[in-house]
Amino acid sequence: MDNKSKNKLIMILGLMAFLANGDNYAAAPLIINISKDLNISVSTAAISVTAYMLAFGLFTLIFGPMSDRFGKVKIINIAAMGTSIFSILGAFAFNLPSLIFFRAMNGAFGAGIFPVTMALVGQSFDDKNRHKALGKVMGLMFLGAATASAIGGALSYFGSWRLVYAIYGVGELILSVIMLKILERDKPVVEKLNFVKAYKEPLTNFKFMRLALTIFFLGFSVFGSFTYSGTLLQDITGYNILIVGLILSLFGVGTVIGGRLAPKLKAKLKNGFLVLAGIIGAISLFALSTVTNVWFLGLALLGFGLAFIFLQSTLISTAQEQLPKMRGTAMSLTSFCMFVGGAVGTSLNGSIMKTYGTARIFLNTSFIILIVGIVAAFFIAGFEMRKNKAIIEVSNNE
Repeated sequence: MDNKSKNKLIMILGLMAFLANGDNYAAAPLIINISKDLNISVSTAAISVTAYMLAFGLFTLIFGPMSDRFGKVKIINIAAMGTSIFSILGAFAFNLPSLIFFRAMNGAFGAGIFPVTMALVGQSFDDKNRHKALGKVMGLMFLGAATASAIGGALSYFGSWRLVYAIYGVGELILSVIMLKILERDKPVVEKLNFVKAYKEPLTNFKFMRLALTIFFLGFSVFGSFTYSGTLLQDITGYNILIVGLILSLFGVGTVIGGRLAPKLKAKLKNGFLVLAGIIGAISLFALSTVTNVWFLGLALLGFGLAFIFLQSTLISTAQEQLPKMRGTAMSLTSFCMFVGGAVGTSLNGSIMKTYGTARIFLNTSFIILIVGIVAAFFIAGFEMRKNKAIIEVSNNE
């Protein structure tokens, strides 16, 4: 694949990730209006978010090995079409069970977009350019999160939360048709589909599973808290959903900026980069739990986004390197851990919010993300040390 084709691949996949991730993150400002429209509490409305994340996590275990067997582009095309249809249907949800079903199906098909896209990009670029390419795609992915908060808040304020899911679904449907015609099919990397065999190697790889568990807690801390960020801001500021959505967009802006800064900072700071990410995340989340000034809240959201993309891009890139011949399966397990972590976090934090208030969620999470940064730095330092040692041994043998 030449550079022109690689750039086209990144742009198309990035745009689909932009829309699909926007569809997901729109829930943060929308959840308040969804609860009012369906006459349920905010924590109950958040079950639809849990359903999305749980379905996403579970179905990654299916789509990963399928992408290795049938080709990643084929799976991405099917998933893009499916997630667009159920996003549109989500706009017609008439009660909580119907919303949960449509969002769960949306998440199930979304599982064939995010992790498989990361695996496709991972196998299309060499070690030197892989982190940068992943950063670009994830930058567009989380730009989708940034615009989702602003667009979701605006559409919900002037119209209805239903418009948000409908508009994103139509956009995904149009792009999925374009993808069918433009994306070049890749070759399968395994001859037979065997789920037991596919997961036997990563599940018995202790060092890989340590990374996967770290990613679980990253999902727990980020996705599990961001769901309630709109409620937090509205409680603190009293602003309407339009303004809240605009403020929340700073999280997405942080991920976009972070996606560009990550490769350069990592090269300079080495594994201290991950410790820095944990510290930034801890300070940002602690600020969200304590400050009331809207400008400081905005800066905290920006820092939250930076910390997340720093940690996520590095952990995912390293996880793929652990299983270079099974990138689809590797992405399945890491995505499973991240989104199940998010689902568990969302569910648990709903109970915490009822008992202790929304601010307590972000206080607790500030300690978790700091630990994630420190542990991630320790694990990845060990991996890179072993990798460099292996390269030196190969060079000496030659």
